[in-house]
Amino acid sequence: MGDVVIYGSYGYTGNLIAQAAIDRGLEPVLAGRNRDELSTQAIKLGCESEVVGLDEPKVLDMLLDDADAVVHCAGPFSRTWEPMVEACLRTGTHYLDITGELDVFEAIHERDSEAREAGIMLLPGVGFDVVPTDCLAAHLADRLPDADTLALAFHAEMGVSKGTAKTMVEHIDAGGAVRRDGRIERVTVGSESREIDFGWGHDGTNTVSIPWGDVSTAYHTTGIPNVTVYMSMPPSAARQQRFAGLFAPVLGLPPVKAALKWVIEQTTEGPDAEERASVPSFVWGEARTDDGDRVESRLRGPHTYDLTAATAVEITERVLDGDAPAGFQTPAGAYGPDLILAVDGVEREDVV
Repeated sequence: MGDVVIYGSYGYTGNLIAQAAIDRGLEPVLAGRNRDELSTQAIKLGCESEVVGLDEPKVLDMLLDDADAVVHCAGPFSRTWEPMVEACLRTGTHYLDITGELDVFEAIHERDSEAREAGIMLLPGVGFDVVPTDCLAAHLADRLPDADTLALAFHAEMGVSKGTAKTMVEHIDAGGAVRRDGRIERVTVGSESREIDFGWGHDGTNTVSIPWGDVSTAYHTTGIPNVTVYMSMPPSAARQQRFAGLFAPVLGLPPVKAALKWVIEQTTEGPDAEERASVPSFVWGEARTDDGDRVESRLRGPHTYDLTAATAVEITERVLDGDAPAGFQTPAGAYGPDLILAVDGVEREDVV
């Protein structure tokens, strides 16, 4: 089995992935730009570490030259994906990340031909964004090959890490997005809503449409041209979200974003182990045809952050074992709809 670098390993999610990797017998090299946090983590976990910034291409290349793969955990990925992908293309290193950012998926997809020429895999979204939803999309497409409309949704009562919260701020003025006739369309945030039965006691849950990464990846995985993704949200919160959308131009100003990120840095911590152990995640999907045929399936699994660590390491192990198709890939596109079932605690059921 080859070597893997976890970049941004000392962030909340990066640390969970590093610990999960060690628990599975891997020996990751930890990396990032914060020397103090990296050194503390490396000593605690007993791992090698390298201090390197993404603005140091020569040093980054030296780090990746000896690695078979990198798991990139330093977001917001709209700012960090490109230097890491460029380094992977130069050094022949497989690229994995944990982004959920729609525009990042589309941008990395544009590097497909370069990745194929370099013989490397570019696989963004190896966490909760977007492994369970992507696998469910592929499962639904297998069940209904003629489907032309796909709806996906998730329900997760979760706290968020600093990184996740900052990424939300980064895209606070981006609005919503759906895919129609194969093209991504920008729409008002929360412009669509529906009640969804997530199963396992979570029936009749209100959801609203969001610009989740599957608006990109589900299309690339399945070819289904119409995709909408929903997130559970109480009606009152959905109304507040739509109201906040009116102020998007102001919220998107750089000084406002900087101030919001500062507040997050001072006040936000990710969920602790007890919370993660007690709060499962739920995913739902539906595929339809023009003729009215319909299939519906759903998943239940661990907390979103625990699921992210598990799927990231599961995919990393497959890559290090040599299972890494070249070019841009999606999780289910590379490893099939049953990839998610390799994670302990995940259940899938077909409803219709």
